Amino acid sequence: MRLLQSPKTCTIVVRDVMAGLKKSCPGVVALLCTLCASGSTPPQASAPIVTKVVVVTTFEIGADTGDAAGEFQFWRERQKLDRRFAFAHHHDLFMNPETGVLGMVTGEGTANAGSAVMELGMDPRFDLSHAYWIVAGIAGVDPADASLGSAVWVRRVIDGDLAFEIDSREIPKGWSSGIFPLESHGPEDPKAVPVEGQVFTLNARLVDWAYRLTRDVPLGDAEPLRSARARYVDYPNARRPPFVLEGDDIAAMRFWHGRLMNDWANHWVRQMTQGQGNMVVTEMEDSGILLGLTYLGRTGKVDPNRILVLRTGSNFTIPPPGRSAAENLAMESESSYTALRPSLEAAYQIGSKVVAALLKNWTVYRDRLPGAQ
Repeated sequence: MRLLQSPKTCTIVVRDVMAGLKKSCPGVVALLCTLCASGSTPPQASAPIVTKVVVVTTFEIGADTGDAAGEFQFWRERQKLDRRFAFAHHHDLFMNPETGVLGMVTGEGTANAGSAVMELGMDPRFDLSHAYWIVAGIAGVDPADASLGSAVWVRRVIDGDLAFEIDSREIPKGWSSGIFPLESHGPEDPKAVPVEGQVFTLNARLVDWAYRLTRDVPLGDAEPLRSARARYVDYPNARRPPFVLEGDDIAAMRFWHGRLMNDWANHWVRQMTQGQGNMVVTEMEDSGILLGLTYLGRTGKVDPNRILVLRTGSNFTIPPPGRSAAENLAMESESSYTALRPSLEAAYQIGSKVVAALLKNWTVYRDRLPGAQ
């Protein structure tokens, strides 16, 4: 729509307004007249960029390329995400405009992750209406279920932060934990139920499709992995070479560790899913990501049925025999997890196979989800 095109037209339109503004806001009047006289047309916004896949990572170490890799680096380098888009959040966005793959780094924790995907979802530069979202990150893995370097396609994400808590030194006798569900009366309360935004169930057909596509992909194994898992003598799955599986995921802002906390997490997941879930991995962002995408889905900006979460085992959630939880946790850090590099490689190796399949069959998968009948 063109602005007012002549001083005469301008005078007619703003006559009544100018009387009140002339004394109090002379600058506003001058600006209005200038715009009217110019007959200028506002710049036209460019069409949103059609995005086919959004790869969501949560942290990077140092630079995005050429140094020690975090979750984003392999995607940035190997998917040729070379076009940079300024982003007000934790980290700028990078895209390969030819393929339609967009990569982001949310920052760690549910608050960072949830606000980052909300910001992207509302960004007018991108058309995300048909985009698939793949969270590709590392996680702690329960040795009862999987080994270091294994890749887990997540079926459910359960928030572990929305809770009542009593310090463990003050919990009543017989309680298994001081952390228990909101609106309940203890960790064993049979009436405990999740609150809104606490359990997210992903599209089972899409998750199964991704698992079937990647379950036979060989994952790298090396002597450090073999040595680390050999210590878990009572856990057959922990002693296996890395493999691909499906499982459930607990998200909590606290980086918890140890056998008692692991028991709590397994109990929590079973409780929040009415006995259906099994905690395999734990991390610090996914409930925030899923909550943000759920809200965006209500606006039509994204399709929540197109979300995949892939988490790979960088460290075990409990220490090996002969080592305390405190000792083992002190040995684990973002830059020196037991299986940091193998888990990053696994996240890219497995995740990129799904990205390639989505792009190859985009004419179908744009409108019809993989695995749909």
